[in-house]
Amino acid sequence: MKIAILDSEAIGPIEELKRFDKFGEVKTYSTTNEKELFDRAKNKDVLILNKVRMDSSVLKKLPDLKLICVCATGTDNVDLEYCNEKGIEVKNVKGYSTDSVSQLTVSMVLALSLRLNEQNQSGKSKWQDSPVFSVLNNTFEDISDKSWGIVGLGSIGKKVARIATTMGCDVKYFSTTGRHSDPEFTRVELDALLGCNIISIHCPLNETTKDLINASNVSKLKDDCILINVARGGVVNERAIVDYFNKSNIKLGFDVASKEPIQGHNPLLEIRDSERLILTPHIAWASRQARQRLLEGVEENIRAFIE
Repeated sequence: MKIAILDSEAIGPIEELKRFDKFGEVKTYSTTNEKELFDRAKNKDVLILNKVRMDSSVLKKLPDLKLICVCATGTDNVDLEYCNEKGIEVKNVKGYSTDSVSQLTVSMVLALSLRLNEQNQSGKSKWQDSPVFSVLNNTFEDISDKSWGIVGLGSIGKKVARIATTMGCDVKYFSTTGRHSDPEFTRVELDALLGCNIISIHCPLNETTKDLINASNVSKLKDDCILINVARGGVVNERAIVDYFNKSNIKLGFDVASKEPIQGHNPLLEIRDSERLILTPHIAWASRQARQRLLEGVEENIRAFIE
């Protein structure tokens, strides 16, 4: 088979990618832009990619293409309808990053609620001059009596929900499809969930979830809530959330942006110096163990396709 890895830099080390050599002739590219895509994808049986967009305008020029392996859980960068119509299989890898994303979600919540960065700075710059054994000017609260709203109760959302429960939080969830029900946790509608003390987002980006939190409902957030987005940037309207941030006391933990890498004009960068914002560069999925599981999953998808 002829295989192309289109954006290896977003997948893993080159040495790890050599596992795919057993399946055929492999061409590896660190990144691939729109202009380069056709030349690199033509005559290929299998494409391995992470965030490269595969629209019908390109897919229709690739009659040899049989399999697209997406190195992610989400497949919103692939025209699934066209692939289904033309018999092109699209395989993702589910569950590989559940632990990795969950731990960053909880870490962000704890860091923001404990004012951890400010405590760290106090320890380094003020503690030695304190007249008593503690520096208590960065007041914080327990989260054990807080409500924690989960948007999207898939494998990641459920893991976060269970961790939140062990920490004493009252967990509620909103089903973005309207079909999901889980007796382990309390299901509520979106407006009710927006009133929680802590909200974390774990749903895919689609027509239903785009701008789920927007200018029309952002005011329903508590003035001092913590909002975590480790799903997709487009689920939260960035302009709306930053405008609300500027007139409230909410705290934000974002690992994603509506366009990635983040653009210089992104509203989130207007508040880059605030202690109430943690902004990480889409790394929630990428623990060493998670990336290993991801590549193993892609390898298994190709093997299953061949057999």
